[in-house]
Amino acid sequence: MNKVVIDELKFDRQGLIPAIVVDDKTDRVLTLAYMNRESLEISLKRRLTCFWSRSRQELWLKGETSGNYQHIVSITADCDRDALLVRVKPDGPACHLGNVSCFMDPLWTGTEPAEPASGAASQPEPFSLNELMKLIRGRKSEKVDGSYTSYLFEKGLDKILKKVGEESTEVIIAAKAEDKKETVYELADLTYHLLVLMVQAGISLDDVMDELASRHVIDHKVKQEKMTS
Repeated sequence: MNKVVIDELKFDRQGLIPAIVVDDKTDRVLTLAYMNRESLEISLKRRLTCFWSRSRQELWLKGETSGNYQHIVSITADCDRDALLVRVKPDGPACHLGNVSCFMDPLWTGTEPAEPASGAASQPEPFSLNELMKLIRGRKSEKVDGSYTSYLFEKGLDKILKKVGEESTEVIIAAKAEDKKETVYELADLTYHLLVLMVQAGISLDDVMDELASRHVIDHKVKQEKMTS
């Protein structure tokens, strides 16, 4: 085993080298990012992963905005000196979507054909509000250029509340017109913006479900109608 110095590394034409980040405790691959010489030197000095963002064209200290720092245990170069393996102790999720790892979506698992059988359509992953909440939390913890969700969080509570109000009005208009398709569309918009508000306010889906369960909503509503009739 020979100790490597930075001058031996082979950066590409853009001055970058891929860095595979692995959880030192679980051996799970967390992410693939890129370092330039400066970000690598910062990583070595601070013992925290620092990368070069190709989309933003700027240095990116992982965890600086989210708090999910990656504490470096070791950095190892491959035999060709053109890739790095970075072992870390993470403070939180590696993925901007809130997932532990960026590698979460299987392409092929070895237990199924690599491609669907002729004429058979692949089945999409089931959608859930929990998954949407996870995505929204990711957009809040790590801003993504061009993301509407990140834009809402950047603008803050007043902007989010304004959008909730606007979407509520759109739901009322569509429902009053008895247009089912349009009402469903506007309800989806309102639901999304309510979830954004919940993330902004630190409210979970379980918080709301627990509150609804504690009310026995249907019975209480009947009583309220009788009291006001």
